Amino acid sequence: MATYLDKILAAHRATASTDTRNVEELREQALRSSPPRPFGAPLRNEHLSVIAEIKRRSPSKGTLGGDVDPAEVAREYELGGAAALSVLTDEDHFGGSRQDLVLARAAGDLPVLRKDFCVDERHLYDARIMGADAVLLIVAALSDQELLRFSAVAAELDLDALVEVHDEREAYRALEAGATIIGVNQRDLVTFEVDHERAVRVGASLPTSVVRIAESGVRGPRDAAVLHAAGFDAVLVGESVVTADDRVAAVRALTLVGSREASTS
Repeated sequence: MATYLDKILAAHRATASTDTRNVEELREQALRSSPPRPFGAPLRNEHLSVIAEIKRRSPSKGTLGGDVDPAEVAREYELGGAAALSVLTDEDHFGGSRQDLVLARAAGDLPVLRKDFCVDERHLYDARIMGADAVLLIVAALSDQELLRFSAVAAELDLDALVEVHDEREAYRALEAGATIIGVNQRDLVTFEVDHERAVRVGASLPTSVVRIAESGVRGPRDAAVLHAAGFDAVLVGESVVTADDRVAAVRALTLVGSREASTS
């Protein structure tokens, strides 16, 4: 049964197959671009770190957060204490763009993850050129050879790679590929529904040596506290913060999970 991810990947692979840009020229341009900011290391704190996402549209819920100004939202997230930003650059399925990432990164000092479907080496070079500090590699979308190759390219470009998994088998593949930052996505790839127990279950198979990030389905501090207790260093949160009436307060509430301020309040 074809999943929603399968359809998105097919579209991205079809586009990549018609990309005639010279790979070596693109690589040289990427290496000359501004150096990335550290993404993974700052996520490890005694409290829970928050990667706040700029997301215009969701396949399951349609348009989110009204007319999103990426620079304004990025500043609100930073004021709320986010450790990093995630920016959707997929246009056809999520309404994002590379300009969203450029504007969000320029608005403050936070490192930025390019949230997209990387299926071609050129996508990594594009990420560095547009100013991303980290890229997303989805294990379910890549062969073992692609995962190894793209991880090596990211390292050459000084980009951190958030390697996304959905189950224990994919977690094993990520670790075999040398992943040091692993995200567990709680969204089912067939139904697109969220399994709120998935991250805790799959996270138990991850060593403490990797940065562990829980993705999708974090509705607020209560969900975040469960994930922090399960050993996750960070949560990647999109819908619940981008649609909040007060984005600063919504992010701040998540950052307080596990903090001394929260424990004494």
